[in-house]
This record gives sequence, structure tokens and C-alpha cells, in this order.
Amino acid sequence: MNKNDQSLAAARASGKKQEEGVWETFKVIIQALAIAFFVRTFFFQPFNIPSASMYPTLKIGDYLFVSKLSYGYGKYSFNFSFPPFVEKPFNCCPVDFPGRMVLADTPKRGDVAVFKYPQDLTVDYIKRVIGLPGDVIQMKQGVLFINGQEVKKERVEDYVDPNGETGGGASVAQFRETLPNGVTYNVLDFGTSEGAPDNTEEYVVPATHYFMMGDNRDNSQDSRYLDKVGYVPIENFVGKADIVFFSFQPGASLARIWEWPMQIRWSRFFHWI
Repeated sequence: MNKNDQSLAAARASGKKQEEGVWETFKVIIQALAIAFFVRTFFFQPFNIPSASMYPTLKIGDYLFVSKLSYGYGKYSFNFSFPPFVEKPFNCCPVDFPGRMVLADTPKRGDVAVFKYPQDLTVDYIKRVIGLPGDVIQMKQGVLFINGQEVKKERVEDYVDPNGETGGGASVAQFRETLPNGVTYNVLDFGTSEGAPDNTEEYVVPATHYFMMGDNRDNSQDSRYLDKVGYVPIENFVGKADIVFFSFQPGASLARIWEWPMQIRWSRFFHWI
């Protein structure tokens, strides 16, 4: 073999190696995307907070993971068309979960959950589970009552939002509520407790439905508004909010990398909800 033939063979071998390298890189990218799609579809869906309705628990700019396994899979658990879900498939589940698959658990009182807004199923809402099926819920003078029993509400240090997203930067009365099952969390209460949202009728939660409320009590469109959110059916639930994995100050941009050290809320990383 002469030198020209050797050079040609070496060039072909080099080109083949480059092609193989490109193909291997392409396969790695496809595999990574497939794994990410699988995890997002069946296990954890990222969700970001667009409003102040869940202050002080969740803030605008928080990014969190929603566990789809918590309540099983329903017809709104996926971002694509899926075969209809049946009630008690294979007769192996002791409880009826209309519109959910077997092995599903029910939302627990105090859970922070993402669900489809009943008036527009393309919109995701996030609120706290307050009322379970059959419960009687009422607000009196800003105090929550469940089945006729007053929910413990203790005054704690006022909340001041430095960014003015809620309260306009002024101090807001903050309380710690303790639900009958022991779940505790803080809520905000603006001004007096004379308004309609703080003094409601009795709500009787229908079967397979849940009563949802925001922690920012005077700045939350929730189940107290029957013509808007109302009682949320179990099939509308997407999953339970588990952990904040990232958080940006309002108005921050992912594109302006040089601003990240000042705009990122480092203290909220891996904050359990």
C-alpha cells in the first residue's frame, strides 16, 4: 500500500470515528431526554408559583416538584391524551377513586396540591387541602371551622415581604393554624375580618370532592368562591407539592446569568413544603 492509499484509509477511519462519536452523543442526548420525559410524565412534574395566593408558604418565583405518585394517576395527570380511567379496575382497591387509577391515595388534610381549575382545565391551581368529602367548612370572623370545631389559630410575628408582592411591603398579621390532624402552617390575614371571605356560609363538601384554600387568606380565589373554584373533584388533582428546588426573585430573568447571585433565593433551595 502506497502513502496515498494509507492517507486515504486513515482519513476514512478518522471520518468513521467522528461519525460514531456524533451518533454516540446523539444517543446519549435522546436517552437523557427520554428519561426526563418519563420522570416528568409519571413521577415528578415541575411547577412554578405565579401568584401570591399561597404566601407565606410559597412565593412568586418558587419552582417546585409535584409528586404525581401521591394521588395516583388521573385523566389530568398527563399533558397528552390518555385512555379513560376506570373506577376500581381489577376490583383490587378497597376504596372508590372515580377517575383515578388503582394504588392511588386520597389527598390528606393540610396537603399543598396542584389541581386543574374547574372553570378552565388548561389552568393549574395550587392550594391547601382543608376540607375532605363530607366535611362542613365555614369561616367566622376570619377563623376556620371544620365540622363545627374551631381550628386553632395563634398569632405569630407579623410577616413583611421586602419585595412588596403581598402587603405592599407593609407588615401583615400572621397566624399559625393547626388542623385537626396536627398539620401546622402559617396564614396571612389583612386588616379586619368583616369581609365576605372571612364570614361565609357553611360549605358541605360533596363525595369525591375537596375544599381548597390559599394560605394568603385575603388574597386567594379558592373553594370559598363556588362560582369560580368551588369544590374540587378528585379527578382534577395533578399531584402533591413536595419540595421547592429553585427560587428567583420576582422580575428576575434566567437569561441574565450575571444577575443570578443577587436574584436567586438561595435559602429556599430544597425547602420542604
